[in-house]
Amino acid sequence: MNAQTPVDISAKIHVQAVHLELTEAMRSIIHEKFAVLLRHNEYIVRINLRLDQDQHRGNERHYTATGHIEIGGPDLVAAAEGRDAYEVLDELVDKLDRHLERRHGKRKDRRNHPARSEMNVDFPKATR
Repeated sequence: MNAQTPVDISAKIHVQAVHLELTEAMRSIIHEKFAVLLRHNEYIVRINLRLDQDQHRGNERHYTATGHIEIGGPDLVAAAEGRDAYEVLDELVDKLDRHLERRHGKRKDRRNHPARSEMNVDFPKATR
C-alpha cells in the first residue's frame, strides 16, 4: 500500500452536518477516524459521511450518522445512531471497517478458489 498525505485524505472524505454545527475539533476527529479506512484499502475513491442531529426529541439529543464508501464494485453503506455524536461516529467506522473486511475476504476467497467452469468436452488424458 502506498502512504497517503493528509491532503489526499481530506480530499477523499466528504462530511455533511445537518442541524448541527461541525466544529474544527469534530472535523479533525472525523478525518482521523475515517482515514483509518483509507489506509486499510487503497482502492477507496471517496467516503461520504452525513451526521444528523434529530430536532424532534425535545431536550434529548439524538444523532444519526450514515457512511457511504465509493469503491470499485458495489458501494458500501452503513448507518449508526445514538445519543453521543462521537460514539455514533466510532460505531459507524467499525461497521464500515467490517464491511471492507468482509468484501476483502470474499474477493480473496474467489481469487484462491475459482469456480470450476463446466464444459461438455472430454479432455484427453495426458501420457508420459
